[in-house]
Amino acid sequence: MSACFVFQGERVPLINPQRGIFKPQQMRFLLSIKTVFPKPGGKVWYDDQREVHRQIFEGDETIDYAFMGNDPDAADNRSLREAFENRIPIIYFLGIAPGRYQAMLPAFILGWDATALKARVAFGVPDQKTLEPPENALERRYALRAVKQRLHQASFREAVITAYNGRCALSRLPEPLLLNAAHIVADKDERFGQPVVPNGIPLSKIHHAAFDAHLIGIDPNYRLHVSERLIVQNDGPMLEALKRLHGATIHLPNRAKDLPDRDRLALRFERFMAAA
Repeated sequence: MSACFVFQGERVPLINPQRGIFKPQQMRFLLSIKTVFPKPGGKVWYDDQREVHRQIFEGDETIDYAFMGNDPDAADNRSLREAFENRIPIIYFLGIAPGRYQAMLPAFILGWDATALKARVAFGVPDQKTLEPPENALERRYALRAVKQRLHQASFREAVITAYNGRCALSRLPEPLLLNAAHIVADKDERFGQPVVPNGIPLSKIHHAAFDAHLIGIDPNYRLHVSERLIVQNDGPMLEALKRLHGATIHLPNRAKDLPDRDRLALRFERFMAAA
């Protein structure tokens, strides 16, 4: 069941599963818009991920949102225009996987073009107390940077965990809710830190913490190395399970294009060895 709220005594959903532009009949103005991902099929959905989100990651101040169909006077497109004219805050649901969304709010329609059949969307400034559109280019850039960061984390996690069939690459734990998408090279690294599947490994929270602390390393041949600091300790079954990883090989994704990048692993393994 989709999320909803109560408005004038009625339950109203936040999103329409069938339509991208949603104005509930109980409300005067637009409530939400969404961008979806294709369902799983012959083509793996996260291969399209960067293209679907390209306009957001490449945007400067605002992004485009296409009208429904070719008639600018259709009801859905009129709802976009009314939100623009009345400066209405809306929710933008950004698809990060089939059936999964990241809610971005508030968002605002800042332009409506009947000729180009598209609207311009800007995001609200984070932590702003009033639901007002950003008033200048500086605010719009700042807000879009915050959206990019949130989308980066959410979409990267979904793609990495899906590539490994929802299992931890070390323990094979089959519960996605307990997994993180660990960066091999941190995203602050402009050369190697891109949010792509070959720069990610799904790890349970304990393994992620050990990986980030350089207590566990992965060499370019996908072999696991456990720090001597852990090897010499004796303190219960959890520690013993970590120690038994030494010399094992990580669980790999099915597709060659999703394999952890060996150059990134080599760079990260150098840091593991330096911390030993």
